[in-house]
Amino acid sequence: MADNNGIALDRTDEAILAALQSDGRMSTAELARTVTLSPSATADRVRRLVDLGVITGYTATVSAAALGYTITAFVRLAYPSGNYKPLHDLLDVTPEVVEAHHVTGDDCFIVKVLARSMSDLERLTGRLATLGPITTNVVYSSPLTGRALSPA
Repeated sequence: MADNNGIALDRTDEAILAALQSDGRMSTAELARTVTLSPSATADRVRRLVDLGVITGYTATVSAAALGYTITAFVRLAYPSGNYKPLHDLLDVTPEVVEAHHVTGDDCFIVKVLARSMSDLERLTGRLATLGPITTNVVYSSPLTGRALSPA
Protein backbone atom coordinates (compact mmCIF):
# COMPACT_ATOMS: atom_id res chain seq x y z
CA MET A 1 0.00 0.00 0.00
CA ALA A 2 1.42 3.39 -1.00
CA ASP A 3 1.06 6.51 1.10
CA ASN A 4 0.91 9.72 -0.90
CA ASN A 5 0.62 12.87 1.22
CA GLY A 6 -1.64 11.03 3.65
CA ILE A 7 -3.71 9.37 0.90
CA ALA A 8 -3.61 5.62 1.27
CA LEU A 9 -3.97 3.77 -2.03
CA ASP A 10 -4.23 0.00 -2.22
CA ARG A 11 -3.59 -2.25 -5.22
CA THR A 12 -7.20 -1.95 -6.37
CA ASP A 13 -6.95 1.87 -6.38
CA GLU A 14 -3.69 1.58 -8.31
CA ALA A 15 -5.35 -0.77 -10.82
CA ILE A 16 -8.25 1.67 -11.26
CA LEU A 17 -5.82 4.53 -11.88
CA ALA A 18 -3.83 2.50 -14.41
CA ALA A 19 -6.97 1.43 -16.27
CA LEU A 20 -8.46 4.93 -16.41
CA GLN A 21 -5.17 6.46 -17.56
CA SER A 22 -5.13 3.91 -20.35
CA ASP A 23 -8.78 4.53 -21.32
CA GLY A 24 -10.59 7.38 -19.59
CA ARG A 25 -13.80 6.52 -21.46
CA MET A 26 -13.99 3.06 -19.94
CA SER A 27 -17.43 2.37 -18.52
CA THR A 28 -17.83 1.60 -14.84
CA ALA A 29 -18.91 -1.94 -15.73
CA GLU A 30 -15.83 -2.49 -17.89
CA LEU A 31 -13.59 -0.96 -15.22
CA ALA A 32 -15.21 -3.20 -12.60
CA ARG A 33 -14.43 -6.29 -14.71
CA THR A 34 -10.84 -5.09 -15.16
CA VAL A 35 -10.22 -4.66 -11.42
CA THR A 36 -12.48 -7.57 -10.36
CA LEU A 37 -14.93 -5.57 -8.23
CA SER A 38 -18.66 -5.04 -8.46
CA PRO A 39 -19.73 -1.99 -10.50
CA SER A 40 -21.09 -0.26 -7.38
CA ALA A 41 -17.86 -0.83 -5.42
CA THR A 42 -15.86 0.39 -8.41
CA ALA A 43 -17.98 3.53 -8.74
CA ASP A 44 -17.48 4.19 -5.02
CA ARG A 45 -13.71 3.77 -5.41
CA VAL A 46 -13.60 6.15 -8.38
CA ARG A 47 -15.75 8.70 -6.56
CA ARG A 48 -13.40 8.47 -3.54
CA LEU A 49 -10.35 8.99 -5.78
CA VAL A 50 -12.01 12.07 -7.30
CA ASP A 51 -13.02 13.41 -3.87
CA LEU A 52 -9.44 12.95 -2.61
CA GLY A 53 -8.09 14.87 -5.60
CA VAL A 54 -6.16 11.90 -6.99
CA ILE A 55 -8.26 11.90 -10.17
CA THR A 56 -8.45 15.52 -11.26
CA GLY A 57 -10.38 15.16 -14.51
CA TYR A 58 -10.90 13.34 -17.78
CA THR A 59 -9.71 14.56 -21.15
CA ALA A 60 -9.33 13.67 -24.81
CA THR A 61 -5.88 13.49 -26.35
CA VAL A 62 -5.84 15.56 -29.51
CA SER A 63 -3.28 15.50 -32.32
CA ALA A 64 -1.68 18.93 -32.67
CA ALA A 65 -0.50 18.06 -36.19
CA ALA A 66 -4.03 17.10 -37.26
CA LEU A 67 -5.16 20.58 -36.19
CA GLY A 68 -2.39 22.26 -38.21
CA TYR A 69 0.19 22.75 -35.46
CA THR A 70 3.21 21.18 -37.15
CA ILE A 71 5.87 22.76 -34.93
CA THR A 72 6.40 22.23 -31.21
CA ALA A 73 8.92 24.35 -29.36
CA PHE A 74 10.04 25.00 -25.83
CA VAL A 75 10.76 28.62 -25.05
CA ARG A 76 12.88 29.42 -22.03
CA LEU A 77 12.17 32.86 -20.63
CA ALA A 78 14.48 34.76 -18.29
CA TYR A 79 11.89 36.98 -16.68
CA PRO A 80 13.55 40.06 -15.14
CA SER A 81 10.69 41.00 -12.80
CA GLY A 82 8.90 39.51 -9.84
CA ASN A 83 5.61 40.92 -11.19
CA TYR A 84 4.16 37.96 -13.08
CA LYS A 85 0.89 39.64 -14.11
CA PRO A 86 2.13 40.61 -17.62
CA LEU A 87 3.21 36.99 -18.19
CA HIS A 88 -0.11 35.60 -16.94
CA ASP A 89 -1.98 38.10 -19.11
CA LEU A 90 0.02 37.04 -22.19
CA LEU A 91 -0.57 33.34 -21.42
CA ASP A 92 -4.31 33.99 -21.08
CA VAL A 93 -4.55 35.39 -24.63
CA THR A 94 -2.10 33.04 -26.38
CA PRO A 95 -3.80 29.69 -26.96
CA GLU A 96 -0.73 28.33 -28.77
CA VAL A 97 1.01 28.21 -25.39
CA VAL A 98 -0.09 24.83 -24.06
CA GLU A 99 2.15 24.58 -20.98
CA ALA A 100 4.05 27.02 -18.80
CA HIS A 101 6.29 26.08 -15.89
CA HIS A 102 8.02 28.33 -13.33
CA VAL A 103 11.44 26.73 -12.89
CA THR A 104 14.76 27.07 -11.10
CA GLY A 105 17.99 27.99 -12.89
CA ASP A 106 18.99 30.78 -15.23
CA ASP A 107 15.58 30.81 -16.88
CA CYS A 108 12.47 31.58 -14.87
CA PHE A 109 9.88 29.93 -17.10
CA ILE A 110 9.75 27.13 -19.65
CA VAL A 111 6.85 27.48 -22.06
CA LYS A 112 5.63 24.83 -24.51
CA VAL A 113 4.37 26.41 -27.73
CA LEU A 114 2.57 24.93 -30.73
CA ALA A 115 2.96 26.74 -34.06
CA ARG A 116 1.59 26.33 -37.59
CA SER A 117 4.82 27.39 -39.31
CA MET A 118 8.21 28.90 -38.61
CA SER A 119 6.80 32.38 -39.21
CA ASP A 120 4.03 31.59 -36.72
CA LEU A 121 6.66 30.46 -34.22
CA GLU A 122 8.54 33.70 -34.85
CA ARG A 123 5.37 35.67 -34.07
CA LEU A 124 4.79 33.71 -30.84
CA THR A 125 8.38 33.95 -29.62
CA GLY A 126 8.36 37.65 -30.45
CA ARG A 127 5.41 38.11 -28.09
CA LEU A 128 7.20 36.19 -25.33
CA ALA A 129 10.42 38.13 -25.93
CA THR A 130 8.64 41.36 -24.96
CA LEU A 131 8.82 40.05 -21.38
CA GLY A 132 12.53 39.23 -21.26
CA PRO A 133 15.34 37.30 -22.95
CA ILE A 134 14.28 33.99 -24.49
CA THR A 135 15.92 30.86 -25.84
CA THR A 136 13.88 28.69 -28.19
CA ASN A 137 14.31 24.96 -28.77
CA VAL A 138 12.35 23.42 -31.65
CA VAL A 139 11.30 19.80 -31.14
CA TYR A 140 12.48 17.32 -33.78
CA SER A 141 10.50 14.41 -32.38
CA SER A 142 8.94 13.26 -29.12
CA PRO A 143 9.73 9.66 -28.22
CA LEU A 144 7.70 9.97 -24.99
CA THR A 145 4.76 12.38 -24.92
CA GLY A 146 3.02 11.21 -21.80
CA ARG A 147 3.40 8.54 -19.21
CA ALA A 148 0.80 7.07 -16.90
CA LEU A 149 1.46 7.89 -13.26
CA SER A 150 1.83 5.36 -10.49
CA PRO A 151 1.93 6.20 -6.79
CA ALA A 152 5.36 7.33 -5.63
